Amino acid sequence: MGKAGRFACVFVPMALTVASLVCIILVGMGGTNKSSSTLNNLYFFKADTSNITLNSAIDIVPGTNVDNNLLHQGLQQAKSTLNLKDFYTVSLWNYCDGSKANSSSTSVETVEFCSPRQSEFWFNPVEVWGLNNTGLEQVFPKELKDGLNAYQTASKWMFIAYVVAFVATALELIVGFFAVFSRWGSFATTVVSVASALFILAASLTATLVYSTLSSSFNSYLKPYNIHGSLGQSMYVTTWLAVAFSFGAAIFWLFSVCCCSGRSGNDGKKTKRVNVERTPYTYERVASPYLGQSANANSQRASASSGSGVPLQGVGHGGKAYEPYRHENV
Repeated sequence: MGKAGRFACVFVPMALTVASLVCIILVGMGGTNKSSSTLNNLYFFKADTSNITLNSAIDIVPGTNVDNNLLHQGLQQAKSTLNLKDFYTVSLWNYCDGSKANSSSTSVETVEFCSPRQSEFWFNPVEVWGLNNTGLEQVFPKELKDGLNAYQTASKWMFIAYVVAFVATALELIVGFFAVFSRWGSFATTVVSVASALFILAASLTATLVYSTLSSSFNSYLKPYNIHGSLGQSMYVTTWLAVAFSFGAAIFWLFSVCCCSGRSGNDGKKTKRVNVERTPYTYERVASPYLGQSANANSQRASASSGSGVPLQGVGHGGKAYEPYRHENV
């Protein structure tokens, strides 16, 4: 396999690396532009508050001493002062909110605001909904508060994992160019690729588990107010595609270390051809005028197979025939 074959062998993992990098970039760009419908559909979690019901008779946590009136008052204050929008979507860097226009058959959502990007971002409903001064965080059910605290901690690790995965994948793409020329380049790229695959797997797994738990908490403890949580399908398809592409690239980079040498298959043949060439000043048997045509042919074949220039003895006339040679300069 020559250089062209080596390039073809490296092209597949290189293409998979590019695909993984594009997916990671899309994950990071989700929710960063309110004018882009594509980016607005890339979110991890969505809280739908469009059908919120403020009924003071609802007991949020039956059998507990939770002050339900305080919770009702806080949500009523948020809704009356227009701090509470119809929906909220949570992405890697920020959140977006907007309104819903209901028609006879469909509901059209319009994103109206996206918060500034922030590293290690986490969605705090008490702060976002303007409930800071109501003491509402004190009357949230314990399970909901525990879920929010776990989400806050895990979101920091998730953000770091995505950043490391992006850097490692970009580095993998750069180092991958050296894999065209040698197996050592493929080995170095394989190490970087494995690191990239592990971090994007950890980030995707953390995001799936954390936001699934957050959605479950919203649906369990805020369901009496018709506040529903859901996951963004497009975002999870994108992040898990990045995982699949990254692991595929790592496998093919490893394959390029083992099976694609980049050496031409004719190198060994050329060496053998040089070895069998005749050395200068060799002798070659010529036809004898005393032998028949068939005897001369047999004698030449025997000389060629033996590879020596020693004359045959005892051929014709009782072995006394003169056997001429000719001098050949190769």
